[in-house]
Amino acid sequence: MNKKLFALLIASMSLALLGIIFVQGYWISNAYRTKEDQFTLSVRQVLIEVAKSVQLRENERYYNLYSGLVDSLEAPNSISVTELIYRIANENKNETVIFSDGIIEEDYKLSSLFLDTEYDSINFKKITNQKKTTKIRTAIDGTGDLTETTLDFNRLKDYEKKVFEDAVSNITSRTPIHNRVSNEDIKDLIETEARERGIKSKFEFAVYSNDLATKIHSRNFQLDPESTYGVPLFVNDTFNAQYQLYVNFSGKGQEILNSILGMALLSLAFTGVIVLAYSSALRQLFRQRQISQIKTDFINNMTHEFKTPIATINLALDALKNPKVSEKPEFVQRYLKMIRDENRRMHAQVENVLRISKLEKNELDLPKTRVKLHEIIEDAISHVSLIIEDRGGYVKTHFDAMKSSVLANESHLTNVIVNILDNAIKYSDDEPRIDVYTENVKNYVILKVKDQGMGMTKSVQKKIFEKFYREHTGDIHNVKGHGLGLSYVKRILDDHDAEIYVDSEKGKGSTFTIKIHLIS
Repeated sequence: MNKKLFALLIASMSLALLGIIFVQGYWISNAYRTKEDQFTLSVRQVLIEVAKSVQLRENERYYNLYSGLVDSLEAPNSISVTELIYRIANENKNETVIFSDGIIEEDYKLSSLFLDTEYDSINFKKITNQKKTTKIRTAIDGTGDLTETTLDFNRLKDYEKKVFEDAVSNITSRTPIHNRVSNEDIKDLIETEARERGIKSKFEFAVYSNDLATKIHSRNFQLDPESTYGVPLFVNDTFNAQYQLYVNFSGKGQEILNSILGMALLSLAFTGVIVLAYSSALRQLFRQRQISQIKTDFINNMTHEFKTPIATINLALDALKNPKVSEKPEFVQRYLKMIRDENRRMHAQVENVLRISKLEKNELDLPKTRVKLHEIIEDAISHVSLIIEDRGGYVKTHFDAMKSSVLANESHLTNVIVNILDNAIKYSDDEPRIDVYTENVKNYVILKVKDQGMGMTKSVQKKIFEKFYREHTGDIHNVKGHGLGLSYVKRILDDHDAEIYVDSEKGKGSTFTIKIHLIS
């Protein structure tokens, strides 16, 4: 996959993911606002019903008292009658009908004690509707008239009640609010109405008069224009109100959030799964691209690594065919040694590839026996001694461990140390200078291989044990290697239940530390 197509794929996937996240965020935000509007509407309905109930309770309380008193009164102070009379004559039947519809207003003076006002008495009206129908029939012989009268009385209690309420409203408006309603009444009404509408949040309330607090309030109420809901209280016939009922719901946000929490969490969970899947896919894409690049480098490097020794071997063979060279034993030995060294190098490369392949397939059989680590180290050093000498370097041993017996596979443990030494040689710009240390720590033997080579950065240290990984230094062929040696080392030591660490600084060399169990 070329870089442009890869970048386009990543950009498209990222854009799609961002779109999904944006949509989910928008939905949650919109759902919250909708629930908030619903909550506000429910609260306003609660307050309206509470205000109605408070006013209705007051009116009913006083009207019941009034009804009991007015019915017990004997004679009114005055009576006024408003009457409408109209006549209908039917000549065919010799009949005349006279209708009378009147309103009788009886004025009473009642004691104001039941209203708790400063007035001694209050004038009220008792209103009655009187309907009278009179039929007059004239006899056929004209001897006289026959009169028939019907009376119908109806108490206009609804109208009477409305007149009473208007009168009481004007009077009670001068009464202090705490004498008209109590904190308990307001609280109970709000709780009842809120419960009916599914509102469970705690609340604080207060009654204000002309923007001033009254005695009617809960303990912790605070007026906040942004979070306080209000409604007029004790509205008169001109739709004006002296008082305002305010309510704060402290758990408003939590209640709204709880109402959408289930769907929001489910939405976030699915979005999280998508994000995780995307990030995993993205990592795999980069990983596959990285592996592809590493394998390409590996093939290029292996090609270079094989071409050089093959070319050297061909040149050596051509030289041996030369009669002048064949007659000189020292030249023959030199060219034979070159052939042997280059062949050994190619063989080592092939062996590393095969080892890794077997490790990947779990086909590598590692029988373990009791071996001396110091002897293994000496054997490993002998494998690289010619290369060290050829480059003018050295390997010094510092065996401070008193015990070095371990349970290991001799062949593979030797290869492990050879690979570490070979790594130190390859990454030394000048002559390789390598020191090998051993020491005992508790039930372990510690092996340290320290070089004075190129060193490496912290980021490189985290990756050097990965298969096919090599640090690039500009030219992929400037370092002979294929990124398999240290991967092989890690896999073998894991099988031995051993640990390996690297401590390095760019330009100052590296120290590889192996920690392996001792056996008695």
